[in-house]
Amino acid sequence: MRFPVPVLCLALAATACGSPEPLQSNGSLTVVQGSSVLPPPDRGDLVAADRPALIGPLDTIEVSVFGIPDLDREMQVDASGRIAMPLAGTIDARGKTAEELATAIEIALKARYVRKPQVTVNIKSSVSQVVTIDGSVVEPGLYPVTNQMTLMRVVASAKGLTEFAKQEEVVILRTVGDKRMAGLYDISAIRRGAYDDPPVYANDVIIVGDSPQRRLFRDFVSLSPVLAAPLIAVLQ
Repeated sequence: MRFPVPVLCLALAATACGSPEPLQSNGSLTVVQGSSVLPPPDRGDLVAADRPALIGPLDTIEVSVFGIPDLDREMQVDASGRIAMPLAGTIDARGKTAEELATAIEIALKARYVRKPQVTVNIKSSVSQVVTIDGSVVEPGLYPVTNQMTLMRVVASAKGLTEFAKQEEVVILRTVGDKRMAGLYDISAIRRGAYDDPPVYANDVIIVGDSPQRRLFRDFVSLSPVLAAPLIAVLQ
């Protein structure tokens, strides 16, 4: 799943006494002054009509192996995005198309001396309400959104932060009506009760610390150590 992210550039100037000046809007974004809450999405924003047909956690798939009916089966992808099959073993299905997963199963079967396996995969049912988490978490990927899902719960679903994750550099990307918005959060501040754990909704993209997408944020995330509350911005 890809979420195009414009380059965010914010300049942080300091006064003679070392205090940061108020954050300013620029051509890439508009800072929502006086707000520390990322607005919830509209109802229409929760439906991802253009979402690619990628396999994700808790999806149900049907696997058929031509000529070997004992390997045919319907199964549910587990919460970490993996499936397990006789002979093929455990395979990561997360983020793959049906064709890509079929190829991965064929390769696994060939490694177990199955001659010229022909595999077909069909997605029987898909969990459309998902959130994407990327960056410095143990298991990045797509995760189903349940009632009362929050940032901390999504991080827990991804098996937590990696050892050197930058807890103060967490960005939530969200579409609200015709606006694309970003919220900058500090997980360590949430843990110590400095502010509330923000709710997370379907189609949100969460970027934790260092990642290819995070590098597009540059100065935006570098502001996080001086923030006493989340920074909310509208992307241009």
